[in-house]
Amino acid sequence: MQMTEVTYTDAIPIDSYGPGFFRIGGEVIEGGAVIHAKGARSWSGYDDPAAVLALGDDIDFILMGTGAAMAPVPASFREALEAAGIGVEPMASASACRTYNVLVNEGRRVAAVLLPV
Repeated sequence: MQMTEVTYTDAIPIDSYGPGFFRIGGEVIEGGAVIHAKGARSWSGYDDPAAVLALGDDIDFILMGTGAAMAPVPASFREALEAAGIGVEPMASASACRTYNVLVNEGRRVAAVLLPV
């Protein structure tokens, strides 16, 4: 079997995650994080929809990492994003990290919005 290393030419990958942190493009973000093709930043949680809404012109949907397990996204957060035309796909944060890396490698307009595990 031939292995091919993935290179991200137009996006920043999620390198790893652990208890309370995400390693993105070689840098550590403690706590929650918002990652998209052009950058990454810390995120304070569902009370901060503005950080995600600001990406509206650059993304079509978010992968909502809800922590260690999949959990419902609060209605007010989901409704604010959907009103701006941003779809929300909830999943456990580990799944959101893996899925984000696959989708940005395909050139998709996606962001990962992650709560820590």
